[in-house]
Amino acid sequence: MVFLHVLNRGAARRLPNHTSHFFTSFSTGLHQLQKTDGIRFPNFELLPFSSPSYVIKSSLFNTTACESLHEQIDLASVGDKTKDSAGVFREWGCSESDISKIFERRPSLRKMDVQILQSKLEILSHLGIKSTDLVRMVHCRPRFLNCKINVWLHERLEYLEALFRSRQVLVKAIVRNPSLLTYDFHNKVKPVIAIYESMGLSKGDLITVLLSRPTLIPRTTLDDEKIDYIRKTGVSKESKMYKHVVSLFAISRIETIREKVMNMEKYGLLEDEIFGLIGRSPLVLTLSIDKVQRHMTFILGTMRLSANVVLRNPFLLYFNLETVLKPRFQLACKIEDMGIVPQIKGPALLRALRMSDKRFVSAFITCHPENVAEELMTTFKSAKCIRRLAESSKKNLNKGFPF
Repeated sequence: MVFLHVLNRGAARRLPNHTSHFFTSFSTGLHQLQKTDGIRFPNFELLPFSSPSYVIKSSLFNTTACESLHEQIDLASVGDKTKDSAGVFREWGCSESDISKIFERRPSLRKMDVQILQSKLEILSHLGIKSTDLVRMVHCRPRFLNCKINVWLHERLEYLEALFRSRQVLVKAIVRNPSLLTYDFHNKVKPVIAIYESMGLSKGDLITVLLSRPTLIPRTTLDDEKIDYIRKTGVSKESKMYKHVVSLFAISRIETIREKVMNMEKYGLLEDEIFGLIGRSPLVLTLSIDKVQRHMTFILGTMRLSANVVLRNPFLLYFNLETVLKPRFQLACKIEDMGIVPQIKGPALLRALRMSDKRFVSAFITCHPENVAEELMTTFKSAKCIRRLAESSKKNLNKGFPF
């Protein structure tokens, strides 16, 4: 409420004694209230009061106006308190399904400060990120909205947009790796990009590897030993494989590289041959030691192929052993035992291994008479149903990044 501070002295003298005494006491009380509670009242000393009725009407008018203002402020404060993070997501455009997925992935967002959340969503809106993209980002990086994304924001966006050449590609990269907005800009992002540029990667190559390997920036380390390994692959900077070779060696631990090279040397391959294989097919470096051991044992021991065949045909290490290599090789043996044609031998075996299931069945099973085709199909299906021994009870030992 707003009250009169003091009365005009001239108007007070014209009032009756009891009325003048009332307003004098009232003014003294206001002064005490202002000193004790820190409440400030407007100064009405200079207002030209002509009668007590004018003073009373003015006081009542100001009181009513302030009560209405206080009610509006109270309603606004209540609205802020009742609005939760779910309401903020709804206003931003998220559906109920999107909100449930976000909260399921990051439950602490339910209690997040709405003003902080609104400011972060405004930044994402400015970039052009939509609600469906936000669900993917939170699923990929659950703590993303709890991080500070406004640090060096303007400079960061200018740098990244110049790197990715367009806002659309930048948004695509951020959706795949939201941490681009949270990485240490000066001590992590810029130095890592400088490392790849010093290795001869163009902006186009950088865009490719950043989109294909979202964890490239935090995992990159490049020392003299890794650079020597890259040279041993024999891949030139003009090759399309160069960017993949450099990035895979850069994000792999040096101990893991040594272990994988030693594992392949056990099957009779020389070090230079192994690095040459990595140069032609860099994804070999991403295969686990266990997978390579099982494939090489089957290829050399059961299929009776030489290790040089693997060097010329790296796809043999990529295909699934239980669903592709074993069933098709068993069918090839069955066809040989039955003495029917076409046989699956030599170069035909390698071609058969690379076929799709539909083409393989058409080329080597359904091409025979019905009774023969049924027998071959039974053999093929039963071979595909065999799973790795104790696969369901296998324990996954997580050692961090796989390569």
